[in-house]
Amino acid sequence: MLELRHLRTLIALRDAGSLVEAAERVHLTQSALSHQIKDLEERLGSPLFLRKTRPVEFTRAGLRLLTLAEQVLPQVRMAERDLARLAGNEQGRLHMAIECHSCFQWLMPTVDHFRDHWPEVEIDIPGGHHFDPLPALAREQLDLVITADPQPLPGVHYEPLFRYEGLLAVARQHRLAGQHFVTPEELVDETLITYPVEHGRLDVFTQFLDPAGCKPREVRTAELTIMMMQLVASGRGVCALPNWALTEYLERDYVKAVPLGEHGVWSTLFAAIREETRDAPWMEDFLRTARETSFSVLSGIKPA
Repeated sequence: MLELRHLRTLIALRDAGSLVEAAERVHLTQSALSHQIKDLEERLGSPLFLRKTRPVEFTRAGLRLLTLAEQVLPQVRMAERDLARLAGNEQGRLHMAIECHSCFQWLMPTVDHFRDHWPEVEIDIPGGHHFDPLPALAREQLDLVITADPQPLPGVHYEPLFRYEGLLAVARQHRLAGQHFVTPEELVDETLITYPVEHGRLDVFTQFLDPAGCKPREVRTAELTIMMMQLVASGRGVCALPNWALTEYLERDYVKAVPLGEHGVWSTLFAAIREETRDAPWMEDFLRTARETSFSVLSGIKPA
């Protein structure tokens, strides 16, 4: 009567808070997911959650199955890892680079969780790169690169992790703070604060300013997100960051955030790996752990 897919669906429904977002997480259409849940409810003879509630409100039967899912799914995951080890595929090396200054918020919990389950895999995040990470991946100097800027390279596969929206952070008293969105033309008189990377790797330029033929009055850089937020809060400029990177500052009312354009600027974060490691059990598990961790700790992201 019960299948693992049913348990995964209920977990996705709980975490996502709506049928639409849960369907995205389990890679089904909303119609297909609704049919799956209805079929299960008919077999169980009981509804699993109350319709038209957000976040989803589960019935006693739904809560019982959620408890079961929380017990069973981790055990299944652990058994899959053990079977991979028994097959002799546990050895590996995972040296990675991060082309995303704000990614440590979800990447470090991912690495910690992965290390606990795959102690045989050598993990390292070398610093001070004096080379481009993606070509280094192709040359086998690295094994994984977190990037939002995929480049076509022979033998390199880009695994989508999640989608995120770029938002413009402004001071609470800034003239743009109360707007529903900002236009490129409204940034020509602003100082734009960015990380110290080429403009061609920043979405605010490639997807927002450049297509409109606009440039900010001045561009200044800061190494750390907290430094950028201090500059923004004091009225020294504005900056564009992923929505998840701004969450803690918005919750503290430290700055305000405005969407870039009427429809927003959305991008996808990828894990770049070599084709030869794509099917390795430890690599599959790392990518799966990365997705699960990101959705559990980040706000406002969507499945890729």
